[in-house]
Amino acid sequence: MTQKQRVEQTQLSEEAGCGCKEKHADTMEKARQEMPAVEELYDLSELFKVFGDTTRIRILWALSEGEMCVCDLAELLEMGQSAVSHQLRLLRQARLVRCRREGKSSVYALDDDHVRKIFELGMSHIEELR
Repeated sequence: MTQKQRVEQTQLSEEAGCGCKEKHADTMEKARQEMPAVEELYDLSELFKVFGDTTRIRILWALSEGEMCVCDLAELLEMGQSAVSHQLRLLRQARLVRCRREGKSSVYALDDDHVRKIFELGMSHIEELR
């Protein structure tokens, strides 16, 4: 960023009137340098949207205990198999769960340890707020 651009940015900030007496230029510059591409942030936003449904959260919670087939998940969640299958499809598309065939059944599990960590961090944050 050129000196002229910095001056213009400072003037815009002052005009916005946030009332901040201290400029956070170092933090702003670091954020500017480190910010991922918009496409990556979009993908992250889409991932977090998948966590925005209670049924999917319940499925992830159940699968954090181990592998299960659709009929077991449906019974546990007291839901129809087609509704559970629909949610599992969304979780698979987001690469949060994986599926393997076992005879005529499909057995689901968390895709990897990252999913468990995301889930655990979210729960830790919720418990901290209580």
